[in-house]
Amino acid sequence: MAMNVGGGSGDDEVVSAINTTPLVDVMLVLLIIFLITIPVATHTVKVKLPVDANQPTQTKPGNIVLAVTSDGQTYWNTIPVRSQHELVDRLTEAAKQRPQPQVQIRGDASVKYLAVGQIVTACQQAGIAHVDFITEQPH
Repeated sequence: MAMNVGGGSGDDEVVSAINTTPLVDVMLVLLIIFLITIPVATHTVKVKLPVDANQPTQTKPGNIVLAVTSDGQTYWNTIPVRSQHELVDRLTEAAKQRPQPQVQIRGDASVKYLAVGQIVTACQQAGIAHVDFITEQPH
């Protein structure tokens, strides 16, 4: 076996070529790791999502329209509601009617979710079975 330890001529040559073999090896290993882990990361539980059935709602005289202004004030049709307790009491009386009236919630676009969530909670506590949200069609 022979080994080249340098030329006897005394000229030191600089090797200007880059060895790309380690770079290619690392890239192939990363590619394999990504191919193995991507299907695991995107695995989700199979559920059947509900289909959107956006139908125009007719406001009938027996329906209850609860409006929430941008400052969080709640209105029963056009009458202001003073407290959450008053709202629950009025909804409980309405829930005793047969058939139950629909509750339609009209929330201002800039109102905080808390105000609308309190109305939904009051409907749930009163036993209201049907709650609608009134929205506008996008332009």
